[in-house]
Amino acid sequence: MNMEFVYKKAGMEDIELLVKTRIEVLRAANRLSGDTEMTLVERQSREYYEECLPAGTHIAYLVFEEERCIGAGGVSFFRVMPTYHNPTGWKAYIMNMYTNPDYRRKGIAYHTLELLIEEAKNKNIKHISLEATDMGRRLYERYGFVNMKNEMELPE
Repeated sequence: MNMEFVYKKAGMEDIELLVKTRIEVLRAANRLSGDTEMTLVERQSREYYEECLPAGTHIAYLVFEEERCIGAGGVSFFRVMPTYHNPTGWKAYIMNMYTNPDYRRKGIAYHTLELLIEEAKNKNIKHISLEATDMGRRLYERYGFVNMKNEMELPE
């Protein structure tokens, strides 16, 4: 197997591939079958990328082996009220991390994560979080992520 992987910062020309990858991520993370209806999520994801890529509030990387897309990852930037610990209010949220099962355990996700964190740091954003699946948790812990203590969520 060729280990020459290309990491490409996604542009507007990549939106359809980003949407396709997003649906793959959601199917894998939620253990959804291939026939689960995802039309609304596809449409909303396309709108999200069309708005956020040019605005710079989302950056995505696609990973290729030759012409085949084998991995992806993204980071969204958003602002909340400034606090003592985060005086700018800017935060980064890592999402959409995915590696094709045939290419896992080759450092692809780790390098994608490095690129996304570098993007956040280049924007002087120090508060970086993510939601980890059981499969990804070890990768994020190895990188230095820790469980959050003070956040809560109101379920639907």
